[in-house]
Amino acid sequence: MGSALLNEMDMGIFGEEIHMKQRLITLIVAILGLTVELWQAPNVDASSTNRVIKTTNLTKSAYLTKNTQGGFYNMSGAANNLKIQSRGTLRQYGNTTWFVTQQRQIRLANNTTANYYFITSANTRVRGWVKTGSLKKSTRSFTNLYNVAKSKLGHRYVYGAVGPNTFDCSGYTKYVFQQAAQKTLPRVAQAQYRQYPKISKQRAQKGDLVFFGSGTGSISHVGIYVGGGKMIDAQDNGVKNEKSTFHGGTRLAIRGQSTLALKSVILIFTRPTEATCGSFFIVLIIMTCVNHDGW
Repeated sequence: MGSALLNEMDMGIFGEEIHMKQRLITLIVAILGLTVELWQAPNVDASSTNRVIKTTNLTKSAYLTKNTQGGFYNMSGAANNLKIQSRGTLRQYGNTTWFVTQQRQIRLANNTTANYYFITSANTRVRGWVKTGSLKKSTRSFTNLYNVAKSKLGHRYVYGAVGPNTFDCSGYTKYVFQQAAQKTLPRVAQAQYRQYPKISKQRAQKGDLVFFGSGTGSISHVGIYVGGGKMIDAQDNGVKNEKSTFHGGTRLAIRGQSTLALKSVILIFTRPTEATCGSFFIVLIIMTCVNHDGW
């Protein structure tokens, strides 16, 4: 009976060992299966999310819509896990002037790289992100004209110079309009005065040319009106912002071919183009059919 008991105990121990080995094998197989699954699973890191590579602040510049089907987006979240939400297309905003202030380069979840502009509408009611290829730089914007003009502040006056580093008065206006608006002005102040329509000082707007002289046939100086009674021009002390009035002189404005009793100094406003845009008549080269840029 004792021998039978021992045999029974040995069988129990042997059975327990087999059970433990089976459980161990099952655990090992489960671990191996989990390892294989992890190895085969996609690598969930920045490459499977939208990631900001670089954001750059830009000088505020005016742009127009180039591709009406271009997407309009909101962006939110961390730079390494950026969420991009569609808001439709640029078509819904019509012929709007957009001001660009930032550029952002993004590595998208599909492993391609895209560049976006942060834009704000001229009336400041709409803002968001668009791909850079959806816009084109406006050649009819005072903002862009003034950006070019003020970039030359402090540059020296040299008689006969037309830039890019030295200027005389008409060389400066010619340079600014060519660079900002691809508009070719005549070379000298007298010719610039003769070329364009004359307007009253009450109608003067940013971007108009301001002329000075002893008479309509003796124009000796020209500048660009920037609003608030000021102009930016190239004069003896170089390119400067200054008041568009002379002390001791008479400030007159002429329209068309009006004949005025001219005194020592006259101030004349002109607009440097006449153009047609649809059914609208335009007398400013740097404005669109709809006035979006505060002109």
